[in-house]
Amino acid sequence: MRVLITGGAGFIGSNLCEYFLQKEHQVVCLDNLSTGFIHNIEHVADNPNFRFIEGDIRDFTACQDAVTDCDVVLHQAALGSVPRSIADPINTNSVNIDGFLNMLTATRDAGIKRFVYAASSSTYGDSKELPKIEHRIGQPLSPYAITKYVNELYANVFANLYGMETIGLRYFNVFGKRQDPNGAYAAVIPLWVKAFINGESPVINGDGSYSRDFTFIDNVVQANELALTTPKQTLIDRAHQYNLSLPDDASIDLVFNVAYGGNTSLNELYHCLRSNLAQFDAGIDKIEPLYRENRPGDIPHSQASIEKAKRILNYHPQFDALSGFEKACAWYWNHFNTKR
Repeated sequence: MRVLITGGAGFIGSNLCEYFLQKEHQVVCLDNLSTGFIHNIEHVADNPNFRFIEGDIRDFTACQDAVTDCDVVLHQAALGSVPRSIADPINTNSVNIDGFLNMLTATRDAGIKRFVYAASSSTYGDSKELPKIEHRIGQPLSPYAITKYVNELYANVFANLYGMETIGLRYFNVFGKRQDPNGAYAAVIPLWVKAFINGESPVINGDGSYSRDFTFIDNVVQANELALTTPKQTLIDRAHQYNLSLPDDASIDLVFNVAYGGNTSLNELYHCLRSNLAQFDAGIDKIEPLYRENRPGDIPHSQASIEKAKRILNYHPQFDALSGFEKACAWYWNHFNTKR
């Protein structure tokens, strides 16, 4: 296949680029390098099956260029982070909604049927139900959550109006190699790992009881491949077996949780990361955390039901949080430890 991966120089996107090139597909990477980095894809830059386009999904012409001659689209490009969206809702809306609509439209115009996109667990909003089940959501708690929910609404409309096959993957706290530890909006795991490596105390928002379904990057890659390659009729048949009703014309518009289905508190995360990194530097085992107030827009607990993805996508994640933490810590120690 010729696969377009938007946001391909970012954390998740670069892992997808690497994987699909290893599978001997052709890969087109579209990224404006606002939150992605050339160093994430420099190891594949010389691959004859790889093409990099520096462009912005808010530029419709760039989107049209990127989809040319592609068979499928993996749309990962977005402006992430709940706190960033609270600080800058206009830019978040522009990238995540205008850019998403540009990509959907360019994909439709190019005659590409399958459009797989990164959705978000933030869509569950203030729903207190655990585990989170796809068809039951609450009120969004941040501009970012609103934008990701609007993505799902647009995908549904394009599937119904234009016969596209849209599949949204609601990611739950993805972590792993190449996740950026720098910047004001760095995710918790690379941020804490960086602090430990530098001999500093990680900062825990709240009392550490908030919990997340931390999801290792390899599980996310598996889910994207399944969403991209599972035949339409297979999806329809499995959806019916799952008692999921589809429109009469059997257009595909599906949304799946992508997680492991676990639950790790921030305090547990702190101890896991410290224990893994202390294998490389015994002094890390003495570092204590700093506690501060909860952040606006954060939900207390997040845990996914992955039953729907298992039944319809045949998704069976290989890495639980603990094994993922071990692999991630080893990668960060080898790539970001300046004291080695």
